[in-house]
Amino acid sequence: MIDLFILVFASLFSVVNPLGAIPVYLALTPDYTRSERSKSALMIAIYFIIILLSFFFFGSYILSFFGISINSLRIAGGLVIFNSGFALLNGKFERNRVGKKVTTEAMTKEDISFAPMAMPMLSGPGSISLLISLYSQYETVDQRVLIAGVVVFTGLVIFLVLKGAPILFRILGHGGLRAISRIMGFIVMAIAVEYIVGGIVNLVNG
Repeated sequence: MIDLFILVFASLFSVVNPLGAIPVYLALTPDYTRSERSKSALMIAIYFIIILLSFFFFGSYILSFFGISINSLRIAGGLVIFNSGFALLNGKFERNRVGKKVTTEAMTKEDISFAPMAMPMLSGPGSISLLISLYSQYETVDQRVLIAGVVVFTGLVIFLVLKGAPILFRILGHGGLRAISRIMGFIVMAIAVEYIVGGIVNLVNG
C-alpha cells in the first residue's frame, strides 16, 4: 500500500505541479497580507480536493453516460497530459494552463481561489483523467480510499507550497522553478506515454 501511495502521489504531483503555479499565484496576489495568503491558499487546496475527489468517485459514471470507454479516456487523457508535460519542458506552463485573457480577468477578481487557481491551474483535464483512470485500474475499496487520501495529501502540499510561495520564490527564483518544472515535464510526458500505449493496447486486444 505504501508503494501505491508513493506511485499515485508522484504521478499526481508531477501532473499538478504546484511549484509551477507559484509565479502565477504571486502575480495574482501582489497585495495580499500573510493572513490573506494563508486563507487563499487554504481555499485553493479545499477546492482542489473537492474537484478531484468528485471526478475520482463519479467520473466513471460521467463516462458511461456519454458512452466513452476507459481506454478512450486513457488515450485522450494521455494526449492532454503529454501536452502539459511538453509545455513544462519548454517553459510554457502558465500559458498552457491559464491563458493571458484568463489571467488578465483574474486580476480584477476579489477571489481567485476557485478560478483560475483551483481550476484550471491545478485541477485540470490532465489530473482529472489521471484519477478517473486510476479509479478503474484499482478496484478494491482500500485502494480507492488510499488514492482519495493521496488527493487530500496533495491538497495539503498545495496549501503549504502556496502559503510559502514568496519564500520559495526567493529561494528558487525563476530559474530554479523553471528547472524543476522541466524535470517534472519529462516525468509527466513519460506518464502520458504509458497511458496512451496502455489505452491503445487494450483497445486493440479488445
